[in-house]
Amino acid sequence: MTTLAVISAGLGQPSSTRLLADRLAAATVAALRRDVSVETIELRDHAHAMVDAALTGFPSGTFRAAVETVTNADGLIAVTPVFNASYSGLFKTFFDVVERDALDGAPVLLGATGGTERHSLAIDYAMRPLMAYLRATVVPTGVYAASADWGADGGLADRVDRAAAELAALMEARPAPEKADPYDEPVPFERLLAQGAGQ
Repeated sequence: MTTLAVISAGLGQPSSTRLLADRLAAATVAALRRDVSVETIELRDHAHAMVDAALTGFPSGTFRAAVETVTNADGLIAVTPVFNASYSGLFKTFFDVVERDALDGAPVLLGATGGTERHSLAIDYAMRPLMAYLRATVVPTGVYAASADWGADGGLADRVDRAAAELAALMEARPAPEKADPYDEPVPFERLLAQGAGQ
């Protein structure tokens, strides 16, 4: 089963950020044309746990499960509202907690929402560098949705479909991770005996 993790860093409920995340996920599932398990994570539900994890260095409880969902997924959609010309604090805190190598090579689609078109470049100058630091593989098309885009004909839908097709292609091209078989290199019996004799 192919797994797709979706992060929504919106503060409201409902939010335009979640709406964009859902549209991107639906378009990606349609482009993959296979069975896909979609796991959506609302960061607002984990706000306190994220702060605790940032302070202790260890995610716990349902937040730990959310982090594992993201890091084990075959693809990731990450959407944030834009505040003060950059991603939200929730969005940044989540990726501060994720282990640096956990998203190495992971296919990622970036999306953002805002009140006006003025913040549309936040995906390129704020979000992409963050993903580059984490060594994720980001699709070329980022999707920014301003308030006016929700009523426009064609523009947003076209960008959503294009970005989703790019993510689907990356997910299909990525080789399945090799899982180590603990029985491939068994411990020699003599070493086990020697260890037992030393106790």
